[in-house]
Amino acid sequence: MTTVPDIYRILPEVILTLTGVLIMLLDASMSTGASRRALGWVGAFGTTLALWSSLWQLSLPMGTGFYSTVETSPFTIFFHVLICGIVLVALLLSLDSLPENSHHQGEYYALIVFGAVGMCLLTAAVELLLVFIALEISSIATYVLAGYRKETGRSPEAAVKYFLLGSFATGFLLYGIAMIFGATGTTQVYEIAHSIPAAHHHTLILASLALMLVGILFKVSAAPFHVWAPDVYEGAPSPVVALMATAPKAAAFALLLRVVYEIFPTLRSIWTPLLWIVAILSMTVGNLAALRQQNVKRMLAYSSIAHAGYLLAAFAGLGNAGIAAASFYVAAYAAMNVGIFAVVTVVSGYEENLPLIQDFRGLIYRSPMLGGLMIFFLASLIGIPFTGGFFGKFYSFSAAVGGGAIWLAIIGLLNSGIAAAYYLRLALAVAQHPAEEPSTASLYQPRIGVALSAALLFAVGATLVLGIVPGEVLRSAQSGAHTLQPPPEATEVMDITALR
Repeated sequence: MTTVPDIYRILPEVILTLTGVLIMLLDASMSTGASRRALGWVGAFGTTLALWSSLWQLSLPMGTGFYSTVETSPFTIFFHVLICGIVLVALLLSLDSLPENSHHQGEYYALIVFGAVGMCLLTAAVELLLVFIALEISSIATYVLAGYRKETGRSPEAAVKYFLLGSFATGFLLYGIAMIFGATGTTQVYEIAHSIPAAHHHTLILASLALMLVGILFKVSAAPFHVWAPDVYEGAPSPVVALMATAPKAAAFALLLRVVYEIFPTLRSIWTPLLWIVAILSMTVGNLAALRQQNVKRMLAYSSIAHAGYLLAAFAGLGNAGIAAASFYVAAYAAMNVGIFAVVTVVSGYEENLPLIQDFRGLIYRSPMLGGLMIFFLASLIGIPFTGGFFGKFYSFSAAVGGGAIWLAIIGLLNSGIAAAYYLRLALAVAQHPAEEPSTASLYQPRIGVALSAALLFAVGATLVLGIVPGEVLRSAQSGAHTLQPPPEATEVMDITALR
């Protein structure tokens, strides 16, 4: 048995924490009128180090640390790399979109980095009390970021709605944790999994499962727990939406996978049909509501609800197939969603004076690169081949069919056809010739800086890799799936490299 210092188990979180503290110290030492843009580069550098340290953890033997509260495994490393990558792109996107004179830029970059600490810790936690703490770290950061544009009316409103509904949902999760502790006498994930088959308080266990599912499904904006998403997406700054629509959801889906496959695998006959219903509701409600939207960000909000449904379809898969398909879909969704919000950020500007679909008319003539990228990311969201969205849906629906949920896969395919309607409507507006009479949209010329170019390059590259050569990412997801099962002993140690 190899002994690994506990600090190595949370090395990415430590680096991110130190980066956030450094940003705050530098911000406090700078004069009032000085530009804070360099602090964003500090955050990007620290996030890159955290991403590298996550990859370095592959050399560690699988195991737990800090009294079996955190775990290092291919599953946790997969989501650590994904979350750090998303945060890096969000920071680069913010560097070129925030005005030089915008308020509290230091706090803005620090909050993004501290939020990443909570998201990474959420994926590594195997102790439910630590899960709650990590979720709160992530949530509080995103609540504040949602209200960053406080000079507008929509942004503070979005932050308040997100905070109130998010706190309510977190209460459900905490009550679920309390009930599972009452039924099993522990909050350690593997000990709970071992105790449930012999537990006598079946009612408490079922209630715990239901409450925890409500809390987690709110975080991923799955129907019927989706009501916060459209208002928050519309009111929050676009770079923040690019972050909150992907990274916190990736962490929440990792938690959902751990809850159903590690804590409650013996209750599969109960949680599987529940997730089927939620998947169908999310796909249908999200797509039908998106058809009626004229605001691009609200349309993408309802689109994200539908994609939560597509992802949940993978949970119908049997064992490792469902876990791997869900993990891959999270990566594909993150790449294309960050990319399309990056384009929206550039086109609409920080003040978001061009929020409607009609404002994007003729974009490909004003800026061929941005117009082409918008159409490319829309194609991926539809699921056209050679994009990450195609293989994401393919693996998700294949897992559903393999698990016997053929009708769920059929409903998903039908919903994908509905979704193509509103995606193509936006793509058509982008490709249309501009109106003869000049408008505010036609006169606005988007500017693309170095940081934004890097963010777009990362998003395009990831979407293409996942759509053309998805094998390596899929193998990483499958390695994570093999480890996401309760081991015979909570302290069991095995070599990660043998699983790759």
